[in-house]
Amino acid sequence: MSDLKGKTLFITGGSRGIGRSIILRAAKDGANIVLCAKTSDPHPQLEGTIHSVAKEIEELGGRALPIQMDARDEDQIAAAVAKGVETFGGVDILVNNASAIQLTDTLHTPMKRFDLMFGVNVRATFATTQACIPHLKAASNPHVLMLSPPLNMEAKWFAPHCAYTMSKYGMSMCVLGMSEELRKDGVAVNALWPRTTIATAAVNMLGGEALMKASRKPEIMADAAYWILTQDARATTGNFFVDDEVMAKAGVTDLSSYAVTPGAPLVPDFFL
Repeated sequence: MSDLKGKTLFITGGSRGIGRSIILRAAKDGANIVLCAKTSDPHPQLEGTIHSVAKEIEELGGRALPIQMDARDEDQIAAAVAKGVETFGGVDILVNNASAIQLTDTLHTPMKRFDLMFGVNVRATFATTQACIPHLKAASNPHVLMLSPPLNMEAKWFAPHCAYTMSKYGMSMCVLGMSEELRKDGVAVNALWPRTTIATAAVNMLGGEALMKASRKPEIMADAAYWILTQDARATTGNFFVDDEVMAKAGVTDLSSYAVTPGAPLVPDFFL
């Protein structure tokens, strides 16, 4: 595939950050975007809603279907998928982007936050993929992309924030299992993770302005995702991609334009 023109992309959690950047990159090609996120009304601390991103999609030449959805609720997922199929005729690409984070140790992780992370990271990924599979099997070059890290069972990645790590690895285990399960059907299932921290609301919450300045822009993840989603699905599945390695495959080795602060040292992300 050379581009995503006319393809229908179903994405969770795309009202800001990496999800929004992936959406806008696809919209430039004239893709159809089913944008599912919880933020329908403006948030006092966070930029972006499904409606503001839908406007951006259409300004770039794409078609938008904004849907307010709780990604933990299988009935809402089923309704959103059905509405997307009714509107655009199918689903070609699923991006499981929605995620919840809390970097606390076992003693300081309330069970309510534990349940949120497993609900959004693991359950939502599984349930949304399950709902999209029948439509993906009917698509010409179907892809599922999880925003999750390579599996690395070293204790150092679990000790500081065991619950969060387990939940993100749960997404990656979906990649491991579903890529093999769906290989015979020609449905690609891959993961993508950043080498460095990415300047998003979550990173700002964790490290403030200093960490934001030591990060890369979300556009590097969008460009990496675009490369993955335009590959032959039958030849590109079961991979745990890292953004800078993907950009090298795409022929881009100078990544300086993605830095929030050109020339500043970059902070590595978790799990790598």
